[in-house]
Amino acid sequence: MFQLEEDIWFWLLFIVLGMLIVFLWVQIWKKKTKREFSDLELLARLSPDQSVFKSVLKFIVLSLSIVCLIIALVNPKMGTSLQTVKRQGVDVVFAIDVSKSMLAEDIAPNRLEKAKQLTTQIINSLVSDRVGIIAYAGKAIPQLPITTDYAAAKMFLQNMNTEMLSSQGTAINEAIQLSRSYYNDEEQTNRVLVIISDGEDHNDSSISVAGAAAEEGIKIYTIGVGSEKGGPIPLKKNGVVMSYKKNQSGETVITRLNKKTLAEIAEKANGTYVDGKNTKSVTETVSDILNKMDKKEFEAKEFAEYEDQFQWFLGLGLFFLILDILFLERKTAWLKRLNLFNENL
Repeated sequence: MFQLEEDIWFWLLFIVLGMLIVFLWVQIWKKKTKREFSDLELLARLSPDQSVFKSVLKFIVLSLSIVCLIIALVNPKMGTSLQTVKRQGVDVVFAIDVSKSMLAEDIAPNRLEKAKQLTTQIINSLVSDRVGIIAYAGKAIPQLPITTDYAAAKMFLQNMNTEMLSSQGTAINEAIQLSRSYYNDEEQTNRVLVIISDGEDHNDSSISVAGAAAEEGIKIYTIGVGSEKGGPIPLKKNGVVMSYKKNQSGETVITRLNKKTLAEIAEKANGTYVDGKNTKSVTETVSDILNKMDKKEFEAKEFAEYEDQFQWFLGLGLFFLILDILFLERKTAWLKRLNLFNENL
C-alpha cells in the first residue's frame, strides 16, 4: 500500500527528457564536427584520455540524481498498518423555516439569520453524528441529504434565504413528512428532527404528522426564534427598508412567535421545545440531548497508516549528485582495461 502526497511534482520529469534530447543532440553534433574538421584516428591520438563512456555515465548519474530528488518532492508514503475506525452517532435533520415571517427583526439580526446561527453552532458541537438540511415555507424541499460533511452542511445553510421558495406560508407538516424520507433503514440509528421556526403554522395537520413520525422512531425537537411580542415584516431593497408587509386591509402585519404550536409538536414526537434567544444555551441544550442518546454504529472504515519515504530518495539523489561531481570525463586505468565501446582501437 502506498500513496503519493504531491504527485504534481512528477511534471518535473520532463526536465530529464529535455536533458536527454539535448545530450543526444550534442553528442551527434560533436561527432559530426570532428569528422568535418579532423581525422578521427588523428584526434584519438591527440586526446587519448577522452572517454565517450564517461560522458554517458555522467549523464545517467546526473539524471538519476534529478529523478530521485523529484520523487523526494512527491513524497511517496508506504502503508504500514491498517486501523479500523468506527463512527457512532445520531442522524440529525435540521428543518429551517424560510418563510417571509422569518425576516422579522424582533430578534437580532432577524429570525432567519438567528436560525442559521443556531444551526451552525449546533453542527460545530457535533463529533460523529450525521446531518441533513430541509428548507420549508409553503412546502418543503431537500437541501442536503444525510452526511458527515459538516463543511458542506454549513455552506448550504448560509445560502438559504426567503426567496428560495415561491410557495409562501408555513407548512411545518411538509417538513416533517419530508424528513421521514431522509433516514436510511439499512443504517438504522437514532433519528432526530430539529425544527427551527417562529412557529407560525398555516396547516393544522402538523401535530398528527408529528405523531406519525414518532411511531417511526423520529424524535422532534423544536427551537423557537422570535418574540411573543412580535414585529413587522420588513420589505427591503438593496438592504434598505422600503416598507412593511401589509394585509388586505392595508394594516401592517405583525408576526409573533407561536411557542404553543412548537411545544405541542415536540411533545407529540417525544422531544422538547427550546427557546432560541440565547445561542450558547441552545447549543449546550441540544448537544446535551444528543450526547445522552444511545449512539449506534453506522459506519466503519479501514484506514492505512502511512509513513513518509522521501528521505530515502533524497539521500539517493544527493549520493548520485556527489558521484556525478567526482566523475571525470577522462579515461581512467580501469576504464582503459575494460575498453568499453572499443575506445582504445
